[in-house]
Amino acid sequence: MNPYEKLLLQNKAWSQEKIQQDEKYFFRLAHQQKPKFLWIGCSDSRVPANEITGTDPGEVFVHRNIANMVVHTDLNLLSVLQYAIEYLKVEHVIVCGHYGCGGVDAAVSNKSFGLINKWLRNIKEVYKTYQSEIDSEPNHEERVNKLVEYNVLEQCQDLIKTSIIQKSWNERNAPEIHGWVYGLSNGLVKELITIKPDINAIHPVFRYSDGEL
Repeated sequence: MNPYEKLLLQNKAWSQEKIQQDEKYFFRLAHQQKPKFLWIGCSDSRVPANEITGTDPGEVFVHRNIANMVVHTDLNLLSVLQYAIEYLKVEHVIVCGHYGCGGVDAAVSNKSFGLINKWLRNIKEVYKTYQSEIDSEPNHEERVNKLVEYNVLEQCQDLIKTSIIQKSWNERNAPEIHGWVYGLSNGLVKELITIKPDINAIHPVFRYSDGEL
């Protein structure tokens, strides 16, 4: 049996197990989606939002990309963000990075990765901003992990610079923004920052008065 066929069999087994536990499980899941959380995480397969948080499908709305980035030109991310904020009315946005992130590791190198260079440049800008603090770490692994933390903090700041977040703050005083880092070695989350709705927390040059996208 090849790995693909195994996936299909595991899906059938999982579905049957869920129905045995609760025969209306999929009926309820199909007829409602009211998550309170938007998760912006890394594409790394070892960092699944639902398993880390112990939540069921339908509880966390998820967007993932390399190194959990909030890039102001990324229409995919912005579309997910707008839908989660304006239509699902999520109350919390979590940016979750993870220690040992391959994207962050690649960004501190001088190796060329082709098209991926365009994406990694955003992380390199974070490294440039905090280079002295990062370079003071004693070894490469700890430097990467320090950049992981700074990167999460910067992505949280990039979130509150969007008109999507600012409009929601003005209209319903939500959502809160949270910066997390997940530890692959122990399965625990480290909370780095929580930003509560406050337009005054945003540098004036990034504030929008009309709420337009």
